[in-house]
Amino acid sequence: MKRRFSLGRFAGLDLSAGPSVLPGSVAIAALVAFVFRRSGRPTARALSGGLMAVPLHWLSDLVHNLGHAIAARQTGHPMRGVHFWGVLGMSLYPRDEPPLPAEIHIRRALGGPIASTLLALAAFALRLAVRAPGMGRDLALFLALDNLILGVGALFPLPMTDGGTLRTWWPRRGLPPRGDEA
Repeated sequence: MKRRFSLGRFAGLDLSAGPSVLPGSVAIAALVAFVFRRSGRPTARALSGGLMAVPLHWLSDLVHNLGHAIAARQTGHPMRGVHFWGVLGMSLYPRDEPPLPAEIHIRRALGGPIASTLLALAAFALRLAVRAPGMGRDLALFLALDNLILGVGALFPLPMTDGGTLRTWWPRRGLPPRGDEA
């Protein structure tokens, strides 16, 4: 059985995380520190930037999933929670959810990429507004790029991504839901 650690409730959603979040967070910190160091930042600044990037990433992932949650609530078929694993989060829907039309799956899938893209644009604007070089400017760029990846990357049609959901349900628009698909 996969272990899940409860993180409490936020915005009406049960939040949980798997043990893989710890190595995922270390990987994020190490990657960002490496990029900052290669960009000429002093070692201490690169390491501190890597550590500060971790909560920004998880906040970004939460915003992505809140986008899904808002879209889901608007359809009348809300999410029940978010489970974080590795470096990503997964939207959780009720296990006993009835078969739903393709349009509902599509609308719920688009909520996350829209939220991430909006946050990426806000972070890019912040990056442009901060004129003086420094950690704030570097982290604003990280936040923008991280959300760009979460927004656009989620649309790649791979299993377990928003793009995979769109690939599955887009051709079925206008058709009645089948009982073997949820």
